Amino acid sequence: MDFNSRRITAIIENALLEDRATRDATSYACIDANQRASATILAKQECILSGIACMARILDVYAALDGAVISHYEVTTHPEIFDGIRLRQGQSVAVIRHNARVLLSCERVILNFLQRMSGIATFTRKFVDAVSGTKTRILDTRKTAPGLRVIDKYAVRCGGGHNHRLDLSDGVLIKNNHIALAGGLVPALERAVHNRRGEQPIEVEVRSLEELNQALEHGAETILLDNMSPEDVRQAVEICSKAGRRIPLEASGGITLENVRSYAEAGVDFISVGLLTHSVHAVDMSMRVVPV
Repeated sequence: MDFNSRRITAIIENALLEDRATRDATSYACIDANQRASATILAKQECILSGIACMARILDVYAALDGAVISHYEVTTHPEIFDGIRLRQGQSVAVIRHNARVLLSCERVILNFLQRMSGIATFTRKFVDAVSGTKTRILDTRKTAPGLRVIDKYAVRCGGGHNHRLDLSDGVLIKNNHIALAGGLVPALERAVHNRRGEQPIEVEVRSLEELNQALEHGAETILLDNMSPEDVRQAVEICSKAGRRIPLEASGGITLENVRSYAEAGVDFISVGLLTHSVHAVDMSMRVVPV
C-alpha cells in the first residue's frame, strides 16, 4: 500500500490534529527543545505485524503540520521485520531516533495505528489458519471504522485475508433491502443485469435454497449465502455443481472462529467475516523512550 497517498496522508493528518500533537503542552513544558531521544517500539504479545510504514509517515506529516524545521530522524528496523510477519512477545519492532518532543507528541498516534492494524492482522490470521487446507479464502466486509477503511483492509491483507468490495462503487451486491425495494429477487437481478456499468460482477444475497435456485435461473454470477447453516451451505454447493455452472459461492453471517472450519469444509469459495474489522482487539505494544 502507498502510505504516501493523499488518502493515507489525510488519515494520518486527521489523527495528529485530533490529538493536537503539535500543541503538546506536557512535552513543551518538560522537555528541552533540542533534546534528542531514542524510542523503541516493542510488541508486548505475540501478534501479526501491520502498519510498520506508518511510523515514518506520521513523523513526516507531523513536520508538515508543525511548520518548523524538525531535526533529522532515523527509523531503524531489522531486515526480518515487515508487515505480515509474526512477532514474538517482547520483540522489538523498530527504533526511532528523533527530537524528544516530537517522539512524545507522536507516541500515541504511532501506537494507535500499529496496535489497531496489527490487531486486525492477528485476528485475520486466526481465521486464515482455521480454514487451512481447504480452498476457502477469508474476506473482509465494509464494516470498518469510519474513515479508516483503507487502513483496516490493508491490515486484513497483512493477516492473509482478502478484500471484498472497497466501497459501494466496487461491484454490484444485491442484498435483502435491495430485493425488498425492487419487488423481489428476480426483478432485482434483471434490473442489475440491464443497468450495471461495464463488466461489474453481479453478486446476489440469498437466504434459502429456494432463493438460490431463483438466482441461478436469472443471471447471478456470484452468490452470497447469508446466515445459512453449514449443512444448508453444503446443499447449496451441491445444487450449483449439478447446475453445471461455475458459480463462486460466499458464506456470510454468524461466522466465528468456532464454526468457520465447518463452513469451509462445506465447499464454499469465500467466507466473509465482519468481525475482522468491526470488533477489533488492539494488540499490546509500547514505546520506550530514552535520551541520547
